[in-house]
Amino acid sequence: MTRQLHLLTARTVAGLKDPGRYADGGNLYLRVSPTGAKRWTFLYTIGARKNRELGLGSAATVTLAEAREKATAARKLLVNGIDPKTEKREEEAAREIASVRFGDFADAYIKDHEAGWSNPKHIAQWRMTLSDSYCKKIRSRPIAEIQVDDVLAVLKPCWQTRPETARRIRMRLEKVLDAAKVKGLRTGENPARWRGQLDHLLPRHSKSSDDHHSSMAYAEVPAFLASLGQKRGFSVLALRFAILTAARTGEVIGARWDEIDMEAGLWTIPAQRMKARRAHRVPLTAPALEVLNEVKGAHAEWVFPGPGLQAPLSNMAMLSLLKRAKLNCTVHRFRSAFRDWAAETTNFPSEVCEMALAHAVANKTEAAYRRGDLFEKRRALMEAWSGFLTEPKANNVVQLKAVAK
Repeated sequence: MTRQLHLLTARTVAGLKDPGRYADGGNLYLRVSPTGAKRWTFLYTIGARKNRELGLGSAATVTLAEAREKATAARKLLVNGIDPKTEKREEEAAREIASVRFGDFADAYIKDHEAGWSNPKHIAQWRMTLSDSYCKKIRSRPIAEIQVDDVLAVLKPCWQTRPETARRIRMRLEKVLDAAKVKGLRTGENPARWRGQLDHLLPRHSKSSDDHHSSMAYAEVPAFLASLGQKRGFSVLALRFAILTAARTGEVIGARWDEIDMEAGLWTIPAQRMKARRAHRVPLTAPALEVLNEVKGAHAEWVFPGPGLQAPLSNMAMLSLLKRAKLNCTVHRFRSAFRDWAAETTNFPSEVCEMALAHAVANKTEAAYRRGDLFEKRRALMEAWSGFLTEPKANNVVQLKAVAK
């Protein structure tokens, strides 16, 4: 029996009012609902799956001729053993993937992860490095289409001039693109991966050119701290406090008076402000308490208020101080100096030194059994550090130059 096609006309379609299903032939039907709405549908069987239905759109927007073209395309897929409905879902998924832009996905990635990042500076750096400031060339591109050339277009302008920034951008690009692959938005190799890929296309940074900055040798820190004592200003006091406590920049500038117990010589940093998301107790030595006495009364909430006393110091305040002093190091390098001093000149156990820096215990089994924070042992360590920093030493001078008051 010959299959009949094109049983309907445009006039017939327009005039149909009664609810029901009206055949045009070749598996194409017009469905009329009780409300009078009309839509095109393609009914078919493939393999063991019977009575499959593929929607082809509303008759208000899809003409009879267009519906027939869609039905013809569906029949061709069936001839080749392809389920039209599955094909349609895959096409829709592909269109959805193509619509996801790198910039939107990167912004969403930061939003999804920032709750686990305790340092506001870290969050700000992520946003800045993935913003138009560095990634303008790729933010509007579909994330599925980002290739090695796109990554190079981002990295090359700053690879030699700002190597540490470029390194962080590359690592963050790699993480974002990995996340996109996990979510099914990408396939294939990660174009931001260094080993076996970008290492063949970009020169390796030398240690001398790396803007990681060098550490100040621990033997030089006492004289530097002494020169700081001759200066004034909240950034100077904050830096002195950071050196004496071996704390991170974000922990120091965010310090609040309700975290400080002057009588007990204790600074308790809440979990939400710590990198490891665990509350951290810091023993305060006499020199550290002297710093706090100098700033006491300046602000009711912040220990180290910024200009105008409306907010804490910015995360650049202490770094700017070091730059004005023409010192090639960051605040973090004083933590490195502390660790070097402890390892080379004391007998304090490594775990005590690491806990003083609020570093996570590397061994997960050990971490599971360790419940204490070795506070009294850390107090002894910090007393020794303060003694090393404040005892007079000859012929060891590091001058602090051109520091604004």
